[in-house]
Amino acid sequence: MPNDEDIQARGRALSSPVRLRILRLCLHRERTNKEIAEALELNPATALHHVRTLLGTGFLAAGEPRTGNRGAKEIPYRATGLSWRTSLPEGANAVLVETFLQEIDGLAPSDLEVMRMGVCLNEENRRGLMARLRAVFDEYALREPDADGTPTSLMLAHHLDRTGAEQLPAAPQV
Repeated sequence: MPNDEDIQARGRALSSPVRLRILRLCLHRERTNKEIAEALELNPATALHHVRTLLGTGFLAAGEPRTGNRGAKEIPYRATGLSWRTSLPEGANAVLVETFLQEIDGLAPSDLEVMRMGVCLNEENRRGLMARLRAVFDEYALREPDADGTPTSLMLAHHLDRTGAEQLPAAPQV
């Protein structure tokens, strides 16, 4: 069971879009610091700072050291999946949205599949909808990756409509 200090450190670790992107990169495949830096177009020292933060909080695990192309020692890292089971700190929604925007930057419109809908639900039905969606996310997030699969990402955001947040009048009785 993590103590308060661990919980705070994990919250800080998840408060960076760069670190969230590193976790996504290392989710299905081990990657070295050099590979992470190249994929995210970061200075290797900057990438290493983020990698160390994720290692220290248990979000990344180091694999077996190996020898790189030029004989240098390389350490591959893999996401542990702990981030899926960790509560996000207050205000983390903005970090998740910023991470999503960074990840889709430069993608062709045909590389995105987007769905959007508006509904009018009471609190019980809203909670039920969100619980069902969470269950689907959990089911797929916690399963083993398909051997022939392609890494893909999904983001769901729920929000009150700015113009429709007020109560609607009751439907007339017939």
